[in-house]
Amino acid sequence: MNKIINLLKNCTSAAHIYQIQTQLIVHHRHLYLNATVAHHFIAACRSFTLLTSAYLLYIHHLHFKPHIFICNTLIKALNPRTSVSFYTHMNRSSIKPNNYTFPIVLKAISDLEDPEWGKVVHTHVVKSGQVNDIYVGNSLMSVYVSCGEMGFCRQVFDEMSERDVVSWTVMITGYRQCGKFSDALLTFEQMQYAGVVPNQVTVVNALAACASCGAIDMGVWIHEFIKKNSWQLDLIMGTSLVDMYGKCGRIQDALSVFLSMKEKNEFTWNSLIKGLAMAHVEEALWWFSKMEHEKGIKPDDVTLVVVLNACACSGLVQKGREIFTSLINGKYGFLPNAKHYACLVDLLARSGRLNEAMEVIKDMPFEPSKSVWQALLAGCRSHGELEMSAFAAWNLIKLAPNYRDNYVILCDLYAEMGRSSELHRVQMLMKMRGIKSDSEPILWNSST
Repeated sequence: MNKIINLLKNCTSAAHIYQIQTQLIVHHRHLYLNATVAHHFIAACRSFTLLTSAYLLYIHHLHFKPHIFICNTLIKALNPRTSVSFYTHMNRSSIKPNNYTFPIVLKAISDLEDPEWGKVVHTHVVKSGQVNDIYVGNSLMSVYVSCGEMGFCRQVFDEMSERDVVSWTVMITGYRQCGKFSDALLTFEQMQYAGVVPNQVTVVNALAACASCGAIDMGVWIHEFIKKNSWQLDLIMGTSLVDMYGKCGRIQDALSVFLSMKEKNEFTWNSLIKGLAMAHVEEALWWFSKMEHEKGIKPDDVTLVVVLNACACSGLVQKGREIFTSLINGKYGFLPNAKHYACLVDLLARSGRLNEAMEVIKDMPFEPSKSVWQALLAGCRSHGELEMSAFAAWNLIKLAPNYRDNYVILCDLYAEMGRSSELHRVQMLMKMRGIKSDSEPILWNSST
């Protein structure tokens, strides 16, 4: 056995692995079922990306009931889908999983975002009596969070006999990810009442929830909690604070945190610029210019969307054009995407340069997106250009044929223009597609 282990430790090629595997099967009968040998064999297979060989070896010999340690080691090493496959074969061969198996296989299911498999394994957990194991419970919750199944996640959480900081953090993270920000913050408060001290992951998710729903008081409380506990303001936590203060309109606080951070990345800079762009466009552009010259930092596609949108909202047409031209010319290392073009169309349409906006749409290197046509429609309507508004509305209907509001807008436009035949045509199209209006638009009747 020691000889085989030494060979596995000193493998130099895939061919060597295959030779050892042959020896294990032919000359050392059942030695691959030894937990120590299996551990080194699986590790060697992983280092040469030959885990399929390990998978097939143990799949074909499951009738020998390999030790659960071997099964767990292999499940952990395999990719998520193959891990679940091996777990299935284990169950068919009546190899009982233990409390270490479940967190590993549930992690794989979480990566796959497969709620049905999550429910299957949940049933196995209950049947095996592992339902009160805190690590298994936390892993189950993570599966349901990854699938957006917060009802099941809450059920697991409520039924747990013991909860730790991970349990609470998973709940808060899940609520935040599915947009239930108030529930996330309520859970965060309940965590304090339960006497569980949050960790940095908890705090980052709670701050993100604060930023998304404007809960500045809670955000400030969390910042004070960080200071009180003398936590170092690392990159992720610092960026979360900058983002929270920026989105809540507390620009000076965002700037203060930003300046105090020893390390910053593109996300940090974007959070600051985005916050400033909401009400202090000139200052946002100044920081954008500073970012352009910052060593080790480069504006990314999000940065450009933020500054172009800020220019559009503030009517800074010339500045917006300059930035877009620089983007086209490769200054930032990437070409504009649909969001950047939508910002340019918005910039021109808002300022009444509707024909120029239309030319941009015609010259785009790809099909205009929904946001592009929405930007044109909004600009045309605000400047009373009804014909072009209708053109934009028709294109939105092509992209989203079942979205009611675009039909209603188009009907209102034709009604305002006194174009009864076109209005009737849209009404008939809606009827044919089974689209109903909740509220009647102008001249919404068949006698028009």
